[in-house]
Amino acid sequence: MSRFTAHSLTIVTFLPLLGAVVIAFLGRERTSSIRWVALLFSLLTFLITVGLYFRFDSQRAGMQFPEMSPWMVIPPVNYHLGVDGLSMFLILLTGFLTPLSVLVSWKSITHRAKEFFIFLLALETGMIGVFASLDLVLFFLFWEVMLIPMYFLIGIWGHERRVYAAIKFVLFTMVGSALMLAGIIYLYNVTGSFDLPRVLDRLVTISALSPQAERWLFLAFFIAFAIKVPLFPFHTWLPDAHVEAPTAGSVLLAGVLLKMGTYGMLRFCLPLFPDASREFAPVICVLAIVGIIYGALVAMVQPDLKKLVAYSSVAHLGFCVLGMFVFRPEAMEGAIYQMFSHGVSTGALFMLVGMLYERRHTRLISEFGGLATTLPVYSAFFLIVTLASVGLPLLNGFVGEFLIIVGSYYRHAAYAAFAAAGVVLAAVYLLWAYQRVFYGEITNEKNRTLPDCDFREKLILAIMVIVIMAMGVYPQPFLRRMDRNVTSIMLRLEKHSLLMTDRAAPPLPRAGLFPYLPVDTEGSNPSPSPLPGERVADEGGQVRGYLAVATKTLPDSGSDPSPALVPRAPSPQGRGREIKNPDAPNPLLPTAHCLLHTAHCLLPTAHGLLPTASRGGVQ
Repeated sequence: MSRFTAHSLTIVTFLPLLGAVVIAFLGRERTSSIRWVALLFSLLTFLITVGLYFRFDSQRAGMQFPEMSPWMVIPPVNYHLGVDGLSMFLILLTGFLTPLSVLVSWKSITHRAKEFFIFLLALETGMIGVFASLDLVLFFLFWEVMLIPMYFLIGIWGHERRVYAAIKFVLFTMVGSALMLAGIIYLYNVTGSFDLPRVLDRLVTISALSPQAERWLFLAFFIAFAIKVPLFPFHTWLPDAHVEAPTAGSVLLAGVLLKMGTYGMLRFCLPLFPDASREFAPVICVLAIVGIIYGALVAMVQPDLKKLVAYSSVAHLGFCVLGMFVFRPEAMEGAIYQMFSHGVSTGALFMLVGMLYERRHTRLISEFGGLATTLPVYSAFFLIVTLASVGLPLLNGFVGEFLIIVGSYYRHAAYAAFAAAGVVLAAVYLLWAYQRVFYGEITNEKNRTLPDCDFREKLILAIMVIVIMAMGVYPQPFLRRMDRNVTSIMLRLEKHSLLMTDRAAPPLPRAGLFPYLPVDTEGSNPSPSPLPGERVADEGGQVRGYLAVATKTLPDSGSDPSPALVPRAPSPQGRGREIKNPDAPNPLLPTAHCLLHTAHCLLPTAHGLLPTASRGGVQ
C-alpha cells in the first residue's frame, strides 16, 4: 500500500487547510492569484474525494481507508479516521460544493478576498474532519473548529444583520455542543474509551448503561444534532443565518453543515442508544412531520426569495429525520439519499438566488416579474432546480422522498400521508414563487436590462443540473454503497438483537432501488420475512430467535459468511450477549438464508400514493 493510499483521508482532510496557508503568504493585492489558488486546492480535494468514492468497496463491511495513531495517552484519545457508506457520500458532497462555492464567489467577493478564501478552505477542512472522525474527542474538535470560519464568513461578508445572525448561529450551536461534550465525557467514564467502534462494542457486550442513563445521553446527543439540522422547534437560527450569509456561505451551510446534524443522528444516536431511540421515535417523527408542514407553510408566505429557500430546508430535512426514525431500511436509505440530494438541489437554489441578487441587489419577490423574457437561460436553470426540489420524478429530489414515504407508510400510514402532503406544499410554494419571479409582465424597468448568465455562471449551473439529473435517473451507484450501513444500523436497533463481533458480512442481493430481495427458499410463493435484527416467531407466536448475520473464519479462505438465525439470548439488562457462530450447523439456517426485500409488497400502495400527490402539485 502506497503512502498516499494509507493516508488518503488525512490528505483530503487537511489539503484545503494547506491551501489556506498558501493563500496566507500571498499579498492582499494579488486577488486573482488568491482566487486561483483557492480554486486549485478545492479542485484537488474534490478529485481525491472522487478517487475515494470509486475505491470504496460496497461489498465490504465496516470502516474503510482507516488511519489510527495515538494522540493523547491520558485520557486515551486517538487520531482515528475512517469512512463508510454514510460518511463517504458527505465527504464527496463537501468536496463537490466547495470549488463551486469558490467559483460563485469569483466576482461577488471583492472586500478582503484573501481572508474570505482562507476561511472558506478552513471551513472545508472542518467539515471533512467531522465526517471522517471515529474518535469522539476528534469529532468534537472538528465540530467546534468548523464554527469559527462560518462565524466570520457570515459576520464579515454577510448582509445588513450579519453580526446578529453570526452570533445567533454560534450560540445555538454551542448550547448543543455543551450537551454533547457532557455526553462524551459520561460515555468515557462508562466505557473507558473515546474510540467510537470500541465504545459501541463495550456498550453491547457489558450492557453498561441503565435505561435512565441511556435516555439522558440520547437527549444530550440528539438535541445537539437537532439544533444543527435544524429540527422543529430548534430551527429559528437558520433563516437569519441563511439570509445574512454570502452566497458561498449559504451554499455550504445548506449543502453540508445542516447534514452534520442528520449524520450525527445516524452515526451516534441510533447505534449508541438503540433502546432510547425507539422510545423517543414517535415524538421525533411527529416533530419531523411538524417541521415538514410548518416549513412549507412559512415558506409559502415569505416575501424574500432567499428566506423562502431557507425555510424549504427545514421542510426537506424533516423528511430525513422522519426516514431515520421510522426504522425501516428503505426509509433509512431514502434519508441518506435525501441528505445528498438536498445538498445539491438546495445549494443550486442558493447559487441562483445569489446570482440574481448580484444583478438587482434585492431578493424581494415583489421586485421581480417577467424575468423569463430578459433572462431565458437563467430562468431555464432555475426551473430545473425548482422541479428537483419539488420532487419531480427523474430528478434527484424524487428518489429520497419516495423511499422515505414508502418506509413511513409501512410503519404508520399517517406518517406517509403527512409527508406526502409536504411534497404537495413544496410544489405550491416553489412553483408559485417561480411564477411570480419569471412569468407575467415586466413591471419594474430595471428588470428589462438585466444581463443573462455569463460563461462562469453557465458552467456552475450546468454542472449542478447534470448531477441533479444523473442522481434522479440512475441512483443505483449511490444506493448500493449504503447497504452495509443500513443493515448494520437495523441490526443494532432491534432491542434484543445480537451484535456479532465478526466484521465480515455476506453481499446483499439487490433489486432495483431497494436493498432486500424477496426469496422463498423452501416454497413456491414469495412471502415477507423479518429484517436483520427483528424477532422471528413460530406459528404459535413463540419467539424463536433474532435474524442476524453471523460469520465464521476459516484458516485458509478468510471469512465464509453465512446468515443464521441466532437463538434468543437476551441479557438481564435487555441487550443481547455476544455470540460467535458455532462450528456445528444451525438447523434453522435455511429459514433465514436470504435477507428479504420488505418494501416489495408495498410498491402498489406507494406507487398510487406519491406520484398522485406529485402530479397534483406540479399542475
